[in-house]
Amino acid sequence: MRNISVNTFINILFALVLSLLITALFFFISWDKERQRRDEISRYQLISNALLSTAQLNPSKDEIEKFYKNSKVKPVAINANRLLILSRGKVIFEGESVYGRMQIFAIGDNHYIYLQRYGYNLMLKDIKSNNIRIKVTILIAILVAFLFIFLYIAITRKLSPLKKLNKQILKFAKGDMNIKITYKSNDEIGQIAQSFDNAIHHIKTLLESKNLFMRNMMHELKTPITKGRIAVEMIEDGNSKKTLIRAFERMNELIGELAYIERITTQSFKPKLKEVNINDIIEDSLTLLLCNREQITIKTENETLITDAKLLSLALKNLIDNAIKYSEDFSTTIISDGKSIKVFSKGRSLEHPLEYYLEPFTQEEKRQKGFGLGLYIVNNIVKRLDYKLNYCYKDGNNIFEIILRS
Repeated sequence: MRNISVNTFINILFALVLSLLITALFFFISWDKERQRRDEISRYQLISNALLSTAQLNPSKDEIEKFYKNSKVKPVAINANRLLILSRGKVIFEGESVYGRMQIFAIGDNHYIYLQRYGYNLMLKDIKSNNIRIKVTILIAILVAFLFIFLYIAITRKLSPLKKLNKQILKFAKGDMNIKITYKSNDEIGQIAQSFDNAIHHIKTLLESKNLFMRNMMHELKTPITKGRIAVEMIEDGNSKKTLIRAFERMNELIGELAYIERITTQSFKPKLKEVNINDIIEDSLTLLLCNREQITIKTENETLITDAKLLSLALKNLIDNAIKYSEDFSTTIISDGKSIKVFSKGRSLEHPLEYYLEPFTQEEKRQKGFGLGLYIVNNIVKRLDYKLNYCYKDGNNIFEIILRS
């Protein structure tokens, strides 16, 4: 029950209650019909005993008429009608007493009382309306049904803003920062909508501040780095010059990686998918790396996939770069079977679980050759492309695997 939506839960609940009401109404009508039948039989017996017991007393016509009126019956005078009722009517009850014999016939909804006593016979038609109770029951059932439907519509309309709010939240989660919550009310849903609207505004402000800070910081850093790099060229060749050049290059690399991280981690960023060959992906990643091809062994199959070639090449470039940097023999092996791309490197296994290295600026204390952003970038790219990143250590090799197809 925890995993179903509120609307589904309400529909199930109302359907269950409606089923119970219909079942209860069915049993009530059945029980009421049986009770009504017993009451009718008792009434007919009273009428029969009263007439049969006074038949020999020859009551006056006025007394008989008054009795008929009070008992809500009238005599069937024509013998032809009596014969028709006796031949076609269905006997629903018959009984005898010391006063005589009684039979109850039914034709359609009409009931007839046939009395017999020593040559005396009388047939009466019941003119009392027996449908009033059924009508009252049906009327009550209709009123309950209308009330039930009214409650259902009222509750669903009250909760309907949640659907709109959920759609707006999903749009926001997909990167649409221009969402504006328009639902205004003083109830709990209105308060949630207002709180979410305030949260969106606060998040937009924070993101704009962060983006502005990142751009300004990178811009401000680029200027002194460029000036420093130009100044270094004026220094005579030597170890100090090489050290400074490398330091400025590393700072440029850091700024470039920070800029790319900012771009791919934004919600509005969308990969550009197209069909490419895995061999082309690997070739592009090696071009980005600018490494010695003799350090790399490639074993691939000629497979194609639909992906963002630039993103996947960048992710693979970072994995290859890490493999070469931290391997014992400064080499790596790339193996692809079309379903995944594996990067092998000889060396000690990682000291921490993979999740530790997926955070930015995290690396092992003995490994200071990078900024600790490689796997963070790889992980973000893999998520954007709906792939998976796995790590295992086997036969002295660290193996990083990008799973392309399940």
